[in-house]
Amino acid sequence: MDPPGGPPRAVASRPPDEDLRAFRESLLGEDPAPPSLRSAWLNVLLFALTAGSIYVVGGPLMAVALLSILVAHEMGHYVICRRYGVDATLPFFIPFPVQMSFGTLGAFIRMRSHIPDRRALMDIGVSGPLAGFFVCLPVLVLGALEAKFAPADIDPYGMRFGEPLLFQWALHLVRGPTPEGMDVFIGPLGRAAWFGLFVTALNLMPIGQLDGGHMAYALVRERYRWVSRAGLAACLVLLYFRPTWLLWTLLLLALGRRHPPTRNDDRPLNPGRVAIGVLGFVVFAVCFTPNPALITWSDFLEAWRALFDLVFT
Repeated sequence: MDPPGGPPRAVASRPPDEDLRAFRESLLGEDPAPPSLRSAWLNVLLFALTAGSIYVVGGPLMAVALLSILVAHEMGHYVICRRYGVDATLPFFIPFPVQMSFGTLGAFIRMRSHIPDRRALMDIGVSGPLAGFFVCLPVLVLGALEAKFAPADIDPYGMRFGEPLLFQWALHLVRGPTPEGMDVFIGPLGRAAWFGLFVTALNLMPIGQLDGGHMAYALVRERYRWVSRAGLAACLVLLYFRPTWLLWTLLLLALGRRHPPTRNDDRPLNPGRVAIGVLGFVVFAVCFTPNPALITWSDFLEAWRALFDLVFT
């Protein structure tokens, strides 16, 4: 049944300067009620556990910095969902209290109603990554100031990370070129910034219903299927060279590469939203690293064999 304001094509023909509340109510009905504190107990609990988890593995500076980035990302989505009358949950944070990790696997929100059109889809998709990215920038500068040069072999058993372009530029700008035979060792703020850039890049991949998938669908709806397939194929290629892509690739395969249509796919993007979408993928390019953790398949399999022997022998 069509909503009270008529079918979607009638909405698309309305003047562009109409009141936003009237527009979304004609399309979706009344705004969804904001969640109460009682219904948000799981969100609050997971946030507290994640804060504690990051604190344990990385310290207070890392906890504050990393949570600021993640909260900005997820609340960017949430606020824009509310603006368009899309029913969305508060963020669910994922604690991961494992040493040699970042204390979290990120966060997510769930959208429980249809998105009005491709303009709203673009705004919802790009808002989270850009909000988290802009919060990450000062953390990155502080992390670069905190970084130290030390001999490359001082910690041969420590975890080594690949550096996104933006991370390399920040280190070079703030600390200068890395001396020969030396390596850069980052502190808690640098780790928070690195993870913030990494999460931003993962979410901006143009696959399925990731943020980048929302943006790609809004930009090139007719060709989206091929874009999503190409993105998934790229993940499989990365997986061939690095085991660090195993979990993410399996997750993407489970979630699928399709994207549901909006209520009004025929409403085109305006030039400003096209430019914002392009900006989002530029952010993806400078945040992405093909080698997040410098570990080979032989190292990965050897670690699993050692764990197997420890547990079963």
